[in-house]
Amino acid sequence: MLHHVGRMIGSAFELVTLKGGACSILSRVHGETMHIGSDPCTEAFELHIRQQGLIKRVGEWTRPDPFVIWDIGLGPAGNAIAAIEALREIGRPLEIHSFEISTEVLEFALHHAGRLGYLSGWEPVVMQLLTEGEAYPSPLIRWQLHHGDFSREKITAPIPSAIFFDPYSPAQNPEMWNIATFRSIWSAVSGADAPPCTMTNYTRSTSVRVTMALAGWFVGVGVPTGEKSETTIAANRIGLLEKPLDRCWLKRVRASTNAAPIRGGYERWAISSADFDSLGGLSQFLVES
Repeated sequence: MLHHVGRMIGSAFELVTLKGGACSILSRVHGETMHIGSDPCTEAFELHIRQQGLIKRVGEWTRPDPFVIWDIGLGPAGNAIAAIEALREIGRPLEIHSFEISTEVLEFALHHAGRLGYLSGWEPVVMQLLTEGEAYPSPLIRWQLHHGDFSREKITAPIPSAIFFDPYSPAQNPEMWNIATFRSIWSAVSGADAPPCTMTNYTRSTSVRVTMALAGWFVGVGVPTGEKSETTIAANRIGLLEKPLDRCWLKRVRASTNAAPIRGGYERWAISSADFDSLGGLSQFLVES
């Protein structure tokens, strides 16, 4: 159960108390609560940082250029702050590129930093990000804000080694989850010079997983988080996945009434024969598990 505990007059957001006692933010426009199963930093650490093995990977980074994280859907900055806290003592150069169409929710979170907890102490860094477009949380970490519609604008950030994919749900924000968007991200990480890259997100939707796979990604089962028994992880190399989706999953795709790839709006359709044949022909599914 969620308890409403405060709002800014005229704001599209409200503070709510989760059943575990932590505070989170409800979008009144989208009707969705962020990090509903746990506090923002706990979820971010489990879903993105630990699952992608970022502490180890950043610690072993030997390239002269920084280790790059794309934070797609900055929101109230829980994912970015959790990454900064986990990685700032490692002593390797790091860049976090956060993408957001509107910073209103972050401004709301900043106004309620004391209630939310995870932003306490980070207010000057967040203010610098909002006013200057970039901030330096530590000497080796650069945090840059890319303000605009990610699904429509050309991506100009350096090639990532890790991606936090955290927009509103496909039902509320289908443009961010459609095959064109996932192909655009894939094109950035699929070149011969691209480093190993993993992408994590909170959904377990069959249609989203189908969309990712048809966009080029290798797709696997992700860790549980909050109230979700599993999530989704994708990668530009199948060897990065502990639990890649297999041919048994294809049987569930065939039987599902919500497995069509997302191309325009979010519609609950069964997958077409043509899309299913394309899916089954992907290299990930050609080897019997």
